[in-house]
Amino acid sequence: MPARSALRRALLACAVVALALWIALTTSPRLGLDLRGGTRIVLETEDGPTTRADAAATDRALEVLRKRVDGLGVAEPSLARAGERRIVVELPGLRDPQRAAEVIGRTAQLTFHAVTGEARGPAGPAGAAGTRVLADPDAPGRFLALAAPALSGDGVESAEAVLDTTGGRGWTVDLSFRDRAAGGWARLTGEAACAGPADPARRVAIVLDDRIVSAPAMQAGVPCGSGIGGGSAQITGGFSAGEARDLAALVQGGALPVPVTTVEQSTVGPTLGAEAIRASALAAAIGLACTGLFVIVVYRLLGVLATAALLLYGLISYAAVVALGATLTLPGLAGFVLAVGIAVDANVLVFERAREEYAALGRAAGRDLRRPVTAAFGKVWSAVADSHVTTLLAAGLLFAFATGPVKGFGVTLAIGVATSVLTAMVITRLLADVALRVPAVRRRPALTGIASLGRLRTRLARRAPRVTAYRRRWLTGCVGLLLVALAGIGVRGVEFGVEFTGGRVVRYAAERPVDADEAREAIAAAGFPDAVVQTAGDGGADVSVRVRETGDGEQREIREALTGVAGPVSVERDDLIGPSLGGELRTHALLALGLAVAAQLLYLTVRFRWTYATAAVAAMTQDVLLVVGLFAWLGKPFDSVFLAALLTVVGYSVNDSVVVLDRLRELRRRGGGVPLADLADRAVAQTLPRTVNTGMGALFVLVALAVLGGDSLTDFSVALLAGVVLGMASTVFTALPLAVVLEGRHPAPKPAPTAVPRRRAGAVV
Repeated sequence: MPARSALRRALLACAVVALALWIALTTSPRLGLDLRGGTRIVLETEDGPTTRADAAATDRALEVLRKRVDGLGVAEPSLARAGERRIVVELPGLRDPQRAAEVIGRTAQLTFHAVTGEARGPAGPAGAAGTRVLADPDAPGRFLALAAPALSGDGVESAEAVLDTTGGRGWTVDLSFRDRAAGGWARLTGEAACAGPADPARRVAIVLDDRIVSAPAMQAGVPCGSGIGGGSAQITGGFSAGEARDLAALVQGGALPVPVTTVEQSTVGPTLGAEAIRASALAAAIGLACTGLFVIVVYRLLGVLATAALLLYGLISYAAVVALGATLTLPGLAGFVLAVGIAVDANVLVFERAREEYAALGRAAGRDLRRPVTAAFGKVWSAVADSHVTTLLAAGLLFAFATGPVKGFGVTLAIGVATSVLTAMVITRLLADVALRVPAVRRRPALTGIASLGRLRTRLARRAPRVTAYRRRWLTGCVGLLLVALAGIGVRGVEFGVEFTGGRVVRYAAERPVDADEAREAIAAAGFPDAVVQTAGDGGADVSVRVRETGDGEQREIREALTGVAGPVSVERDDLIGPSLGGELRTHALLALGLAVAAQLLYLTVRFRWTYATAAVAAMTQDVLLVVGLFAWLGKPFDSVFLAALLTVVGYSVNDSVVVLDRLRELRRRGGGVPLADLADRAVAQTLPRTVNTGMGALFVLVALAVLGGDSLTDFSVALLAGVVLGMASTVFTALPLAVVLEGRHPAPKPAPTAVPRRRAGAVV
């Protein structure tokens, strides 16, 4: 490595590490609601009688909702428009989604009316134009006839919940009117004060969304004609503290310009979020420790340097997530840990190639250990770039089509892949160059880990595998496995999660273990025979209930039924997905998978021949179908987290195939007249150690996540474990044999012979 080039790499590495350390120490991460607890609500605007729910109307609705949320007193709320008609509201720490949805989703049309008299019922005779008949809140069964609105909520400048300790009226809402509205309020109350003491016309009705919330009568001290001055009013009605605050938030925010409906709602308790962080952190620590130890055992000194680079990788990736302001979610943590496996892959590629270069150089390598390592970095760049780009394609599609917390998985995976290139190709290379200059290391080549080919490579050199000789047999076996997977999909069916079907899933925490059959019978007796009831946690103390889309009243009935068999229960998680949103997410999931296949095929066709690209994509499609078939046979749900795992399998499978096909392409360029089948067997023998070592590094992390990551990450880890194992197998037994078959039927055109200039007499060539 030239001195100037090494200096540039050193300066770049030091600058990046210093900046990452500064960001990590000075900036706090932005945790998603699934990690810190709270409520997430997705609202969709709808066309009103006279308004259209376009982007402008949605923006106006967003500002109204922001004022209402501020009135709820939630710390650090987040509101953002998603698309043209959707608004995402995140309320950290708020564990009552019913209250939040009721407050922020109401139209909140506040009006003030003069009372014209009493009515027999809402269907009574209509009075003058604009007259409405609504229930009297102070007398059940009695109705009041109201004149057209004299004032609207737009005239209210402020609204505040106040505890009335002197008048004994409890919690009230104090209003303050703007200048013009203050005059209107004085006229309205002045006209009411002119009516007799027992006349209903002496009352003023305050109406919120077609419901009279308060209808106070004018006191004797209110002067006739001039009314209540000062631009203030008070809404009474026997409110509790929470009801008064909610009403004040509605009035303060004003009316929504268009109606909104709740299409998604989820709540996570802070305890559950803390457990998720603890479990994920423990799984990450154990998985990374095992991965680092494995790399050190296999590659010795270079393994120590790679482990140090992995630690720096973790620091830089974390700092990048924090600096970008990305929300760190539970799937995002999983993506962060999983990207470590990709970072290990780049180092393993370099080290395995360095072993080959050392063996090829012979004694010359012992005099300068940097030569084989430098050559290895140069020759693996193509494979590293291709494998990382294919994973980035999967991460990009996940970010584009996923919703909610799973977007965080796509972000952290993309950041991890990009950081992997920096740590492997710059930091690891810099550390290796410095270490290999040390005289003590140069005198002991065996210490570096590249002076031997390794046990697996040595065995393969003695007896090379003959995979392609039985290619038809392997391809037939793969077709058989596919038929088993398709049978599972056809017989058992794919069980879409609530995100893709619509419905409601509530997770309850009980004080004692719950028998699933007893809970199922109790909920069925309450009127929900189709509910899916499952128990989890320590001894079955956690109960998950999945039903079709239900309201808050039905959920109270389910909770009461569970209380009867399990004692007091608390809501740990509440997820509600509207049926229209579920269908939309299902379409997006299938579209993302289809685009992933098309994008991989297009990229690989550009980088390789179409025959190689077809073989790699066929192996990847096989892996996806096998994982889906496995989940179908096991009866596990197909949800957004599983979609994240599936798209990661897409990237990982193609990543593995690309490395082997890249080696086959290299061997073919300098293979002379060696048959393609023999070259393919050599490619397998030369890359199998990398495939096994990279797979082992990923398996350590995934097993730790599966065992320690909690219920939320178990299915995710199982899908990826299956994908990693299948990806390693499909590369050898599907991608390579299929590439040989396709190349045999559609051979590459031979390059046109180049013209050799004739040698003139006496000329020196």
